Amino acid sequence: MKYPVLLFATAALAWGLVAQEQLPTAPSATKYPPPPPAAPATAPSTGKTAPPAQAQSTGDTKSNLPAPAAADPDPAPAAKTSTAQAAPANEPPKSNALPSSSSAAPKSDAASSDNPDEITTIRKRVDEVNVVFTVTDKRGRFVKDLTQADFRVYDDNKPADSVRSFTRETNLPLRVGLLIDASKSVRDRFKFEQEAAIEFLNQIISVRSDKAFVIGFDTTPEVTQDMTDSTEALSHGVRMLRPGGGTAMYDAIYFACRDKLMADKSTGATRRAIILLSDGEDNQSRVSREEAVEMAQRAEVIIYAISTNTSGLKLRGDKIMEHFAEETGGKAFFPFKIQDVSNAFSEISDELRSQYDVSYKPADFQPNGKYRKIEILADNKKYKVRARKGYYAPTQ
Repeated sequence: MKYPVLLFATAALAWGLVAQEQLPTAPSATKYPPPPPAAPATAPSTGKTAPPAQAQSTGDTKSNLPAPAAADPDPAPAAKTSTAQAAPANEPPKSNALPSSSSAAPKSDAASSDNPDEITTIRKRVDEVNVVFTVTDKRGRFVKDLTQADFRVYDDNKPADSVRSFTRETNLPLRVGLLIDASKSVRDRFKFEQEAAIEFLNQIISVRSDKAFVIGFDTTPEVTQDMTDSTEALSHGVRMLRPGGGTAMYDAIYFACRDKLMADKSTGATRRAIILLSDGEDNQSRVSREEAVEMAQRAEVIIYAISTNTSGLKLRGDKIMEHFAEETGGKAFFPFKIQDVSNAFSEISDELRSQYDVSYKPADFQPNGKYRKIEILADNKKYKVRARKGYYAPTQ
């Protein structure tokens, strides 16, 4: 009986191995019941989003930004989104990279440019000329109520292409250079001139608006008070001057225009003027008279000249002072006696508050550095317009 039992056991084992190899691979052969389907990426009831495929930076944000929504746990490093609204299911995932700055607000195209200098290095040449001028009637009184329609502007003997702006300038900030001849030729009247200049500065300078500086010149120009709105400091600068030596008037004008008024860093429009107190007899300057005039025109400076010559005759120096005033749109004063210097300062003060300003575009403008003549005419022939005679065109 042993052999039949052994044969039966062997046959049963062989049948079991064949049955194992023929198990079906269809779904019906999987375990039952099947596992529940995976949860959707968005839970409508909470508005939470599933973690994105890539890890997201969690840089610091400002306290006024909304707190990021919590994400479902994930075996990978958890990443939290910064918004509570989920993206549509059929939309491809967006980049998760956030800037490492403290603000999560999007940057503008200009700010995100690889080359930020593209914003600050754009330059455009504007072919506009600005002229400050004064209008008086036949009696020399200031006319302050005219409009743009009352004038005609000519540039290089041609009507201006267009007038960009026209204003009556009564409160435009002033930048004034007081240039006082401290040579030995004015020694006998120097003290009175100092006091008249101090009185002028006290009248004309408004604190926090206007500024002035003081230069005394004999053999060389000397700044005794730099640009300031303090009348006390300016008065001290005038009193520091001591007469003696030669006269370098052209150097003083050139230096004041180039190094002080042209280099002024004030924001907004200003009126630039020089008050020149001298006998006009230059004997020490390294620059010429015309070089000083050109620099004043380039700096758009108006020169008011007060002669210290009390001889009653118009001498060579007086004519030079008059030339500076006429070329820059200012005026020359020739007091018959030393006490009239105060009256000249007072008239200059009134004029600086009674001017017009016009900005125009020249016709046939060429950036060739050449001198161009300016002429402003009033339609009323009874009025006289006083402005600078011209300017030098830019070269670029």
